[in-house]
Amino acid sequence: MSILIGILGILLLIAIAFIMSNDKKNINYRAVGIMLVVQLALAYFMLNTSIGKTVLNKIVNVFNKVLSFGNDGIAFVFGDLSGKEYFFINVLMMIVFVSALLSILTYTRILPLAIKYIGGAVAKVTGLPKIESFVAVNSMVFGDTTAILSVKSQLHKLSANRLFVVVTSSLVAVSCSILGAYMQMIPAEYVLVALPINVFSGLILSSIVAPVTAEEDDEIDVKEMSNEKSLFEAIGNGALDGGKVALIVGAMLITYIGLLSMVNFAFDAVTGLTFQQILGYVFAPIAFIMGIPANEIVQAGSVMGTKVAANEFVAMLDFMKMIPDMNPKTVGIVSAFLISFANFSSIGIILGTVQAINGEKASMLAKVGLKVLLVATMGSVLTGTIVGLFL
Repeated sequence: MSILIGILGILLLIAIAFIMSNDKKNINYRAVGIMLVVQLALAYFMLNTSIGKTVLNKIVNVFNKVLSFGNDGIAFVFGDLSGKEYFFINVLMMIVFVSALLSILTYTRILPLAIKYIGGAVAKVTGLPKIESFVAVNSMVFGDTTAILSVKSQLHKLSANRLFVVVTSSLVAVSCSILGAYMQMIPAEYVLVALPINVFSGLILSSIVAPVTAEEDDEIDVKEMSNEKSLFEAIGNGALDGGKVALIVGAMLITYIGLLSMVNFAFDAVTGLTFQQILGYVFAPIAFIMGIPANEIVQAGSVMGTKVAANEFVAMLDFMKMIPDMNPKTVGIVSAFLISFANFSSIGIILGTVQAINGEKASMLAKVGLKVLLVATMGSVLTGTIVGLFL
């Protein structure tokens, strides 16, 4: 029954995107069909085949080994504090190490070339333009703002629909620099499964809502992705960028968790329900169509609502306390849903990034900001639903 509900959920998401479409005649149904099949194949391979599970476990082990090297650096700086339950030290400081590692891989052109050719393959298979495909794949590694900056020289050429697809697909993603932090809060396998599936979730729904064609395409220059002149400059800049991200995330968590506590107190005093409990009931129908067991849809909905209203870190901090008592299917679906930047604060960050590059495009984006967030959130729902089909 849960599989049937999940299939109906996928069809419902596509139907909603179709209703929202501003150019129904030019929807690339072939591309949508191909991407949906790829998503299903990826999820089935990684979650339901012995080879896929083995590969996934190997990747998780590699990530854990890499993170252990970062823990050595954290232990050296913080000493005995690193072995205790301090979120800032054990979770946020890992961002510094991973960010520096990504900077090394970028400077050596390993990641840019991989992203370029994977994005090119996505474009060739689906028929979508290279820019949109490149940003979607790039977002999987570097996150939304960096993905936008990597195509800043082409941004002025993008039509309203192409800009919509680029921004939306970038929001249905996360940066690899914070994967280590995620993996310390929710099951690592679902973090890794959600990454590639998110690429297609964002492209599927945004290209239905705002159809684009590959008629006027551009070549990608990977040199624009790194300006460092030496390896040591790349390491230093990567570490500094990671430190800034860690401080920003820490500041946001202090603010959002404090505000949520205040809002919860006010709602509880007036209604007898906290704000997050109310979010649980609002998002419960969405949780149900994703295939989450009926007895856990309110709890799951609360986590999902918190993620959209605040951010994924705040939601994960709440969710990690629930995981031991939850159905494994619920854990997998909600975990996959949480792996994206689709929330209200990210819209402001993206808008600021585009404004710094091109004011005209920023004005164009501001008019559809809420629509972008809605479609990006639907992308996260699609990812979670597809994962749920194979649990």
